[in-house]
Amino acid sequence: MGIPSEMRDVWVQRITNSFPIPSPAEDQKKSRAERYSQEGIRAGLKAAAIAAVVSAVPTLIAVRKVPWAKANLNHTAQALIISGASIATYFITVDKTVLESARRNSRAQFDNKTA
Repeated sequence: MGIPSEMRDVWVQRITNSFPIPSPAEDQKKSRAERYSQEGIRAGLKAAAIAAVVSAVPTLIAVRKVPWAKANLNHTAQALIISGASIATYFITVDKTVLESARRNSRAQFDNKTA
């Protein structure tokens, strides 16, 4: 039962030797996706750098001046506070930027089709 080995070999060769030619629309979609992801990464890095500074300054001042923070926040805790804010800001900004770009692109495509 099943497929004879000769037929199976022919089908396997046909599948592996097939070279799909992408349409120009697929190339455009791929380049747009890469551009939007690069925009998101760039915006996320900028926002994360700002968030690191904004969260580092009060954290380091609190550790020097506030008695509770001085007693309870070691170097690891300080690093976690600063990096946690930076990481969250990075991912939120990347997500919002990519979604905004996709929304802008879909609206542009819809406007082109209706016009």
